[in-house]
Amino acid sequence: MGLLDGLKSVLGVKAEADATREADPDDLFGMSTAYITMEAGLGYEATGDAALCFGDVDSTDFRDAKQEVREILDAGARETGTEVEFTEDDHGYQWVVLHDDDFEDLVTSIHFAADTLIERRYGSRLLAALFGFESDRNFDPVYWVYSFRRGAYYPFAPDPDRDHERDTTAEFKLESNLDGELTVEADKEYWYPLWPDRVGNHPWE
Repeated sequence: MGLLDGLKSVLGVKAEADATREADPDDLFGMSTAYITMEAGLGYEATGDAALCFGDVDSTDFRDAKQEVREILDAGARETGTEVEFTEDDHGYQWVVLHDDDFEDLVTSIHFAADTLIERRYGSRLLAALFGFESDRNFDPVYWVYSFRRGAYYPFAPDPDRDHERDTTAEFKLESNLDGELTVEADKEYWYPLWPDRVGNHPWE
């Protein structure tokens, strides 16, 4: 499950070489207003799903850092009811997956997880944060993806009926309506697709 090898290469290696600035988890708070525009202005409802993707490090210190993330999220979940999953995909990349009908809780939890890794000096391992939405007309999925390497968001709309095809019309509509409210990646070369293993699944599944 998860991203393709080639995608992870460009997210991790190429994008790191072309990074515009250091990872800043405070950028994630932009979604706290953007989701309102998505729902009220564009007819996309939040699915209640968000995820953080990062590269693994084979070290005791990194395992301790992941455990710290787990403990922070578990503590928060006792107050918010956010469901937390930790998973590894077939390519060895790590995911923190969150489920909560309260979108603000999702944003806060993703921020906590990313900020903790940065404080532990593993910000360079952060790849992307994803926030899931679906059309209130046909339930087609779309995602806002935040690239930590580029310090910007971009839309990703997989075609629900065709494997490895994108709904570019939906993506450009999201870009035109949210650019300014979010920092949207201007260079579409960096709008990397995050294909799931099966059509209809989330990228982390």
